[in-house]
Amino acid sequence: MANLEEFRKEIEQFRSEKLEEIEQFRSRFLGKKGFLIALFDEIRNIPPAERKDFGQNVNNLKQRVLERYNELKAACEAKQAGPEGPDDLTRPANRITTGARHPISIVTKRLCDVFRKIGYTVAEGPDIEDDWHNFGALNFAPEHPARDMQDTFFVEPGILLRTHTSPVQSRVMEANKPPIRVVCPGRVFRNEAITARAHCIFHQVEILCVDEGISFADLKQTLDYFVKEMFGKERKIRLRPSYFPFTEPSAEMDISCDICNGKGCNICKGSGWVEILGCGMVDPNVLSLNGIDPEKYSGFAIGIGVERSTQQLFKTKDIRLFFENDIRFLQQFEAL
Repeated sequence: MANLEEFRKEIEQFRSEKLEEIEQFRSRFLGKKGFLIALFDEIRNIPPAERKDFGQNVNNLKQRVLERYNELKAACEAKQAGPEGPDDLTRPANRITTGARHPISIVTKRLCDVFRKIGYTVAEGPDIEDDWHNFGALNFAPEHPARDMQDTFFVEPGILLRTHTSPVQSRVMEANKPPIRVVCPGRVFRNEAITARAHCIFHQVEILCVDEGISFADLKQTLDYFVKEMFGKERKIRLRPSYFPFTEPSAEMDISCDICNGKGCNICKGSGWVEILGCGMVDPNVLSLNGIDPEKYSGFAIGIGVERSTQQLFKTKDIRLFFENDIRFLQQFEAL
């Protein structure tokens, strides 16, 4: 007990303004070979009647060492911060970096704004869908071979990560009577190999127009308007016959590649053309499945790939850059 009193006096009397000496003070008492560690080892040699008091005194001493150490260290660090202390208002402020919207968000908004100008409204739906809205309501029969066109991530039987934004169109048709004019942005998922041109996560913006007397001519005029507004009046387009279960007739649309100016690159596979969307007239079966009379109404649907459009607008040669969150890449979009 006499030793404990000596240590207590030494702790209270210790003073220093040097971090090195303060650390030595801590090690002297609390290090692996410190005095307090040795005192704890001595507890087993103390008579049983005195052990409780001795142990409590050693613990109190340890607590005081820690308090004294923290007091001296804080005072030393505050003094080293400068004559005005750590809150010196005369020091230059830390530079706050400017944030930037993600290029995918920028292009998605631009796409939606293009169609808002001509009377379309935005509709959204869940990323996790049921089989009916993702496939059944869009004319995919249970054994339809078109289901194999899309490698699907299933959460559980009948529940999946949506493979396209077309389920939003189905939900809109279920809940609304024509005329319908909606633009549906969103994230979609497919089990695909990740390359410079493709990813297992990507984004789409789908357009649905249903009304009386809608024809393929209306679809083509809408596509022509979209390309001129989005990519410039000089951009060329071409339509190629295609197949989708939910549209008939169907087409895919290419635009001239602006990355290589039609000379050929890895993005356009050397062809000078880049596919950016699929489109077609809404299949009458889809209208019927979603409660709309196909004898009275017709419509068209367009599915635009946001990543492909973004690559063309910003001349980005690798789609993977959009998902890596490299600050050097994203800072290029601060002014947009």
